[in-house]
Amino acid sequence: MNYRNFLATLFGVTFLMSAGSALAADVDAGKKIFRKCKACHTLKAGGKSAIGPNLHGVVGRNAATVDGFKYSKAMKESGLVWDEATLTAYLTKPKEFLPGNKMPFPGLKKPEQIENVIAYIIEKSK
Repeated sequence: MNYRNFLATLFGVTFLMSAGSALAADVDAGKKIFRKCKACHTLKAGGKSAIGPNLHGVVGRNAATVDGFKYSKAMKESGLVWDEATLTAYLTKPKEFLPGNKMPFPGLKKPEQIENVIAYIIEKSK
């Protein structure tokens, strides 16, 4: 192996190793951000909805489908499936994304906060 290939391989391995720790940092940051969400939502599997619906397993779920939670008409009729893209749009400006929804939270301003909280929700839903 020549010197360039060695350096390229070393760089690649280092990058991949650091990517794993970056993901963990994102989840940790997301946990801190989720503290705001905990006032209304739970992430406990099978947990009872509070002011807002239980968010355990929300990614991949159809909107307005948690049993026992009273959703707004707008949410029931939205036809949304919660994936990373729809959650990102919703968490940026909930009232603009889906007028008539009941969530009073104004949204998260920084894209990295949204990415981190979604990563945390996904991790806690495993």
